[in-house]
Amino acid sequence: MKVRKAVIPAAGFGTRMLPATKAIPKELLPIVDKPAIQYIVEEAAASGIEEILIIISRGKSAIEDHFDRYFELEQRLVAGNKKKQLEDALKPCNLAKITFVRQQEVKGLGHAVSYAREFAAGEPVAVLYGDDVIMGDVPATKELLDAYEKYGKGGTGLKHVPVEQLSRYCSMKAEEISDGIYSVTDMIEKPRKGEEFTDLSILGRVVLPYEIFDILDKTAPGAGGEIQLTDAMKVLARTVGMTGVVFSGTRYDMGNKLGVMQAAVETAARHPEIGEDFKKYIKEFVKTL
Repeated sequence: MKVRKAVIPAAGFGTRMLPATKAIPKELLPIVDKPAIQYIVEEAAASGIEEILIIISRGKSAIEDHFDRYFELEQRLVAGNKKKQLEDALKPCNLAKITFVRQQEVKGLGHAVSYAREFAAGEPVAVLYGDDVIMGDVPATKELLDAYEKYGKGGTGLKHVPVEQLSRYCSMKAEEISDGIYSVTDMIEKPRKGEEFTDLSILGRVVLPYEIFDILDKTAPGAGGEIQLTDAMKVLARTVGMTGVVFSGTRYDMGNKLGVMQAAVETAARHPEIGEDFKKYIKEFVKTL
């Protein structure tokens, strides 16, 4: 079955980015001139996704506003003959059919994804983590969808992670079956030293069959006392198996101060309007360090 729908969990508090995220959802932190979550929605749309559910929490209605029309602004731009700015303002509204649901209690990624059962309506879904912006020539979600269509199994985006950092992520039991494609048969969330399977970890993107919702209903709280999506995915991996794809793009952790700055600097250097001037500035600034 073709994957038409995507879920973006965006309900977290963003505590690692305080005080900026006290009033601004971390998903709206800008990468040059677009908020982080717009890059994620654009990736989904470029991968062929038609419908997107964004899961938010109290205090994050500004995310809904970003993907809504703003008629007063549009009228002002039309009156000023500012065609490019009007195009930029309208783009977020036209990327896909976007709906929202509130997660009333923030109890983990698995709990957030469980809110998408009605939205999925019997279909598989892609899940794009709201903390992770991935940029590359080929959208990371499309790489996963291509593998899903070829192998017919739930899939996960993978990256090699330094072993000393695996305790912050998860470790996959995986065997390479093609260049950059793995058969995944087990995983462990936030492993202690010595518990790791490999240095491969889930980072940012998964594609899940509809059966994941029944599994989530039976999933007990795990690491951190939260319902972990990886605990439900572990059941899939151990029973029917999953496909892992080492995606080709660069991942930026938008819940991390360094990740936010790396995304901003690297995007600014490639930006069609300011890229050349920014690179000149950076080269001069580096000389002062």
